[in-house]
Amino acid sequence: MSRAAPGHCKRLGREFAMQFLYQRELSAEWSAPDALTHFWEQLRDSAEIPENRDFRRAQRYAEKLIAGVDAVREELDQRIVRHAAPAWPLNRMAAVDRNLLRVAIYEMLHCPEVPPVVSINEAVEIAKEFGGDESSAFINGILNSVMAEVGRPARVPLRPAAESGQ
Repeated sequence: MSRAAPGHCKRLGREFAMQFLYQRELSAEWSAPDALTHFWEQLRDSAEIPENRDFRRAQRYAEKLIAGVDAVREELDQRIVRHAAPAWPLNRMAAVDRNLLRVAIYEMLHCPEVPPVVSINEAVEIAKEFGGDESSAFINGILNSVMAEVGRPARVPLRPAAESGQ
């Protein structure tokens, strides 16, 4: 039996977090308290992603990211605005880009087990898949600027990752 690497679970978790935050932002019905439950039900019903151990690990990581982004969203948005060119206020950014930036910056600031360059690289790769033509370059520029002020090594975690694949 082949198992996905823990990094794969985190990638999927980042994608899920961005997708949920995107959907919630664009749809009033997604702001309901049971929106996250509904999101997971939709994913399970789509049959595109089998429910297995890797899915559950990705789900747990996504929920950690979503809760974290929600807890410090104002701080994240202030950082985004500070590092984006004046011509790119939050409301002019594509919703996918805005939410992907929130997830990646949250991870750089509050997930010491993830090196900042991993957060950046993952966000850039996800942007290539879900964003517009210029999304990956835009996100890369902002996140590299944020990383310069994070105050921790760019390529090493501050603490080892948990054994659970998170």
